[in-house]
Amino acid sequence: MIRRRRGPRLDQPRASRRARVRPSSYEPDAFGRIAERIARFIGTARFLVVQSIVIVLWIAYNIVAPTNIRFDSFPFIFLTLALSLQAAYAAPLILLAQNRQDDRDRANLAQDREQTVRTREDTEYLAREIAAMRITIGELATRDFLRSELRGLLAELDTTDRPRNRKRDGDRGNRGDRRRRRDTPAPGRPGPPGDHTPPGDALAGDRS
Repeated sequence: MIRRRRGPRLDQPRASRRARVRPSSYEPDAFGRIAERIARFIGTARFLVVQSIVIVLWIAYNIVAPTNIRFDSFPFIFLTLALSLQAAYAAPLILLAQNRQDDRDRANLAQDREQTVRTREDTEYLAREIAAMRITIGELATRDFLRSELRGLLAELDTTDRPRNRKRDGDRGNRGDRRRRRDTPAPGRPGPPGDHTPPGDALAGDRS
């Protein structure tokens, strides 16, 4: 039987050594947040008060205490070194906090600029829509305009209907006259059927 050697396979890439060294839960902004906290604490009045108390106690102890107990005699070289180290680390921390604040301000400005552009575009769109609505509303017929048009149409209808009505009335009058002429018999002629008036009476009535 052929025994396969256990080891790294050639068809798979090897894991990087740097990835093993780096912790899986590393956050790039963790140091920046710590630096901002330190810089924020350094810039407070509490830090100044605490630092002033420590320096006064340091100097008082090294002056009042016996010589064999003093740990930093005059000219206080160790105190000077501590303050120098503090200043050396405080300055970069403050600059780092300022850079992060500048980055945040820049991002906020970019967002504000985008929001301003969107607001301007929306405002221009609304202005165009309002202008179009005003134009369309101006072209619509108002109530007074419709009333005036209807009155004009009614007046035209009245003027056109009056001759027709007169003509109809005249036609009706002519027809009535014709019917009356037909109904009244001529002298010496018998009346229509159903009229039993004798001719002599009709003539007497006509004469009277």
